Amino acid sequence: MPRTAREKSKTGIYHIMVRGINRQEIFHDEEDRGVYLKRLSKYKQECGFKIYAYCLMNNHVHLLIREGEEGISDIMKKIGASYVYWYNRKYNRAGHLFQDRYKSESVEDDAYLLTVTRYIIQNPIRAGLTVDEWTSRGDYAKGGGLTDVRFILYMFCDDEERAKKLFFEYINEKNDDRCLEIEEQRRLTDEEAKKAIRTTGKVSDCQEIQSLEKVSRDKVLGRLKKKGLSIRQIERLTGVSRGVIFNA
Repeated sequence: MPRTAREKSKTGIYHIMVRGINRQEIFHDEEDRGVYLKRLSKYKQECGFKIYAYCLMNNHVHLLIREGEEGISDIMKKIGASYVYWYNRKYNRAGHLFQDRYKSESVEDDAYLLTVTRYIIQNPIRAGLTVDEWTSRGDYAKGGGLTDVRFILYMFCDDEERAKKLFFEYINEKNDDRCLEIEEQRRLTDEEAKKAIRTTGKVSDCQEIQSLEKVSRDKVLGRLKKKGLSIRQIERLTGVSRGVIFNA
C-alpha cells in the first residue's frame, strides 16, 4: 500500500516525533544526547529552521520546528543520517537506528502551538522520569541556547521576565494533553525490571541470565528491551555486558 503524503503546514511549523527502530534506545548516555543536540545545532544553521521545543527521551525525540530554507523532510534526513553515522561508529554496528518514517503533524494555530510546547517539555515527567535536562525547559528559563524562545514567550507578554513567569505557569498546569497520540513508554523501576527479568528468563535470580545458552539468552534480552528495560538497567541487574545486550 503506498504511503499517504504528509500534511503540508501552512505555517511551516511541525511537531516531529522520531523513534528508535523496534522502540530500541537511541541514547545510552549523555555523550549520545550531546552529539544529537550538536547535530541539531549544525543543521539549524545550515538549513535555516527554528526550534521552539525539543525533548530527548531514551528511545525517541520530540521536536517542534518551523522549517526555513529547506523543507522538513530534508531537514530530518540530514539530522538522522548524520547522527546514525556517528552512532554506528561509536557502537560498532551497522544498519538502521530510527523507525522507518518519522511521525509529524502540522501546527496551524497559536493555541495548539502552546499545547505542543507544553507537551514536549513535560514529556519526561509524563513518562515517569524525574530528570528533564535534555529538554527546552532550561532554554526558556535562562534564555538563549538551542531553542528560539522569544517567539513563544512573546505570545504571553512583551516583557521577557514577565513572559517567562506566565510561560512556566502555563507549562506547569495540570493537563491531559495528547499530541500525535503517542503512548510514551514509562521507565520501569528496578523492582519492576527484576520481576520482568525473572519472568521473561524463567530464572529465580537475575544473574542467572548469564548462564543461559546464547540463543535463549539473546531472545530473553531482546524481549526485555521491548518491555521497556534500558540497556544500562539490564546490564546492571543481570551482569551481562552492554555489547551483548545491545546486539541481542
